[in-house]
Amino acid sequence: MSDPWLSVIGLGEDGLSGLSDASRSALDKADLIFGGPRHLDLVNASDRGQPWPVPFSIDRVLQSRGKQVAVLASGDPFWHGAGGSLATHLQPGEWVSYPVPSTFALVANHMAWRLEDTLCLGLHAAPYERLLPVLAPNTQLICTLRDGAAPAELATWLTQQGFGESQMAVMERLGGPNQRLRSARADAFDLDDIQAPVAVALAAMGNPGLSRASGLADDLFHHDGQITKRPIRALTLSALAPRPGQLLWDIGGGSGSISVEWCLSAPGARALIFEQRTHRSENINRNAAKFGLTHRMSLVIGQAPQSLETQELPDTVFIGGGASQALLDQLWQILPPGTRIIANGVTLETETLLMTAHAQHGGHLMKAEIAEAGPLGSMRGWERARPVLQWSVTR
Repeated sequence: MSDPWLSVIGLGEDGLSGLSDASRSALDKADLIFGGPRHLDLVNASDRGQPWPVPFSIDRVLQSRGKQVAVLASGDPFWHGAGGSLATHLQPGEWVSYPVPSTFALVANHMAWRLEDTLCLGLHAAPYERLLPVLAPNTQLICTLRDGAAPAELATWLTQQGFGESQMAVMERLGGPNQRLRSARADAFDLDDIQAPVAVALAAMGNPGLSRASGLADDLFHHDGQITKRPIRALTLSALAPRPGQLLWDIGGGSGSISVEWCLSAPGARALIFEQRTHRSENINRNAAKFGLTHRMSLVIGQAPQSLETQELPDTVFIGGGASQALLDQLWQILPPGTRIIANGVTLETETLLMTAHAQHGGHLMKAEIAEAGPLGSMRGWERARPVLQWSVTR
């Protein structure tokens, strides 16, 4: 970094007084200073100040190569800040970063919480549903929020999810002369006149939360009856073996329950769902939104194998419906070696197809037959579900 043109400067509510000598020097040399209106005011940017465009875009910063540019970000620029967005478009020698303590660090210090034991979420530009997979009694969470109205909205959402007992410490304008700390229980939230920037320290209390094991209850999902039932879903997720950052193709998505659990199972895991029946897309989208996964689940309306063309290639493929010889042939042709394929079948025709594929390509073939106790007159008997044949193979 002999002569970087861009300085990414972390800024707290104490403004210039909280900056290092190196940060102040970078500001003094800058021809242009990009930041939110509040940031620009805190450093007295005057006519050099360039407010971020709405909607947010880094294009104007990148177009300023050749000038000395400073970008202002709250706290640590690489923790839910502009630093990560910028760095992906820059060479290492083009920029330098000067962080100050993040909002999460400031909140943790006020709460006397160990950061390594605390979940940190940026909800200033994300739905509250992102909390659903991680909410559980006695969990500590720190959340940055959008504006002064957001804490009351979050309190209402928590109460609706069965976490009304949670204690919310609302922290406004931390680190500066106007900081304020107040607390309220979610189901009795009565704080007003909340000033941004705002964060909430949440001590969660309420229902047990979502299980972290595969095979969530069927009634947690929106569906029209076409859903991979809980026991088979658990077996299928075990065979799919989700790993962080991997992409799943879910062919014949139905309700999207397999994709939901795939994404919940590993950090950064993504799913691309192919469903030819347009009326099921509403349930798939509702389930993605309910579990806070709209940023990691995508839907393609169309019939495989035609709809697979031009899509990003996956790490794993699940075929839950619509299996055909043409589909298997195309997958074997386009998928790179090492890709996992898992296919479930309940019809005789699909069983025959999968048994033939197993004979041709190898892999593992398993039949699962599930029976559950149910009423039989005045007594009980076994109610048998349709057996499921599962073929799993590595390309």
